[in-house]
Amino acid sequence: MTPPLKKNDSIYVQIEPLKSIVTETFKHSGCSPEEASRIAVRLSGANLRGHDSHGVIRVPRYVDYLKEGKQIAGVTAEIITESDILAVIDGKFGFGQTVGEQAVDIGIKKAKANGIAITALQNAGHLGRIGDWAERAAAADLVSIHMVNVRGSLIVAPFGGIDRRMSTSPFCAGIPLNDGEDPIILDMATSVVAEGKALVALKGGKPLPDDAIITDSGDVTGDPKPLYGDTNQGEFPNPSNGPGALRAFGNHKGSGLNFLMEMMAGALTGSGCAGTLSEPQRRFCNGMFSMYFSPNAFGHSDNSFVSEVKAYVEFLKSSRPTEVGGEVLIPGEKEKQVMAERLKSGLPLAPEAWEDIVKTARNSGMKQSNIDLILQ
Repeated sequence: MTPPLKKNDSIYVQIEPLKSIVTETFKHSGCSPEEASRIAVRLSGANLRGHDSHGVIRVPRYVDYLKEGKQIAGVTAEIITESDILAVIDGKFGFGQTVGEQAVDIGIKKAKANGIAITALQNAGHLGRIGDWAERAAAADLVSIHMVNVRGSLIVAPFGGIDRRMSTSPFCAGIPLNDGEDPIILDMATSVVAEGKALVALKGGKPLPDDAIITDSGDVTGDPKPLYGDTNQGEFPNPSNGPGALRAFGNHKGSGLNFLMEMMAGALTGSGCAGTLSEPQRRFCNGMFSMYFSPNAFGHSDNSFVSEVKAYVEFLKSSRPTEVGGEVLIPGEKEKQVMAERLKSGLPLAPEAWEDIVKTARNSGMKQSNIDLILQ
């Protein structure tokens, strides 16, 4: 294994030793070896694809959630309402990497048997990169759509407003191609950036766009500090503590899409919306409304669906790029490019973020000598 390298103000860590440290951290924190490994694979996989906001920077927060009882180890999700094509599932505040996978597998099984399926997951721990779940469905040759909200997370201001009333509420969809080919994955927050990207910027990583944050006085800025407020020594930054808020992308359009995520993933699933006037501070959890479709159920058994998708991709990418030497990309293509690069270079982490991960590993009970041994 290659020890961390420092260049361009970033620490570069190879994915295998990073997964090992994260796995051991969660094992020492009370997770089973299987769950600890699952969390490590999902978080490091987000970094690998360039979604640093949903990657290993969340390790300290996840461990805090576990200590505080906000997320619970070793949970098996429970189906509370079911038909041939529908399942309402209680995640019981288990780790999203565990109960999210269980919920997706229920949807896959129903869609394979009946052509379509809908799952409504409530009370899940943080589900991580939602693209993981679309990829899992695509591996089973299913088209899928996922709408997610974050109950108890009031960190986004609605269009035309200053006060926090919304969560980052991501939307994701996946389109399968042929065996051995990467699926097409659209995965995005409905805020200008995900909260984790603000955390990355706060920790010294990639800066935010200039329009990402609105302050409590109504000014627009790229400074992440108004989102978190003052953080005491030894504490991990909490986006619930700041006076400012993230902004919805695309003004009224992103704000409207964010509202739809609350309706589908919060209200319809039964998980609950981000907040209400009578209950503004609700217990944190994710809700996820998912739909699964088998192309065969639409009469595409002769591979005509994939052929049509590929033909359109070719047509779209034939558009002349706006920049000389540039390229028109389809959803998920940038992630594949980043993955190829980071498998070689390692995963870039801001030094402070890396220090937080190592500190959390030590605090969980790992010896520094064992951490050093993993990194050799």
